This record gives sequence, structure tokens and C-alpha cells, in this order.
Amino acid sequence: MRKLINQIFKFGIVGFICFGVDYAIMIALTELAGIDYLISSGISFSISVIVNYILSITLVFKTKKDANKIKEFVVFVVLSLIGLLLNQVIMWVSVDVMGIFYMLAKIVATGIVMVYNFISRKIFIEEKGMQENEK
Repeated sequence: MRKLINQIFKFGIVGFICFGVDYAIMIALTELAGIDYLISSGISFSISVIVNYILSITLVFKTKKDANKIKEFVVFVVLSLIGLLLNQVIMWVSVDVMGIFYMLAKIVATGIVMVYNFISRKIFIEEKGMQENEK
């Protein structure tokens, strides 16, 4: 249980860093470059996925040393694309349907997607032996 709590803590730190990357790029693209918030949100999310993969694999999730890194990255990207879809739906519903300011909507979307990301990566990315050792 202690290992799981430590892992969640590390995931939170990585998530905080990646949220900063995501949020800053989204605001810069929207406010400075005049790009629509849905497009800038998608671009910023995609960039943060790459940063997140690097940090998650090195700091949070223990993967097999001999794992095919290309396959691992593809799985990570597929899971992230599902997260992106979830992010975009939440952004659209929050901003266009509910009238919430896009910067606030992004915080809500990030929180929801963060929970999805941890669970899906724990199931599909982490070495199976690690999960059993935590019980």
C-alpha cells in the first residue's frame, strides 16, 4: 500500500508539471496566437503527452527493462488519445454548452483526465509484477 501511495504522489508531481506545460501552451496559443481554444487545447495536450511519457516511464511506472519501447509508447499514446477525446468533450461541454470560462474548464477537464490516466497506465503500461507486489 505504501508503494501505491508513493506512486500516486509521484504521478501527482508529474501531472502537475505536465499540467503546467499543457496550460501554459494552451493559453499562449489562444491568447497570444489567436488560435481557437479547442485547437490550442488539443495541441497543448499533445505536447504534454510527450513530456508525460518521458517523466512517467522514468519516475512513476516501473516497466519491463526489455519491453519494446515503441510498442510501449504506442500504447501510451493510444491511452492518451482516449484521454484527449475525454478532455475535448469536457472542454466543449463546459465552455460551449455550460458557458464556463475555458481556463476554468481546463482545470476541471485535467482533474478528470488525470484519474483516467493513472488507472489506465497502471493497468496497461506498468509491469504486471509491480502491481502484485503492492498488494
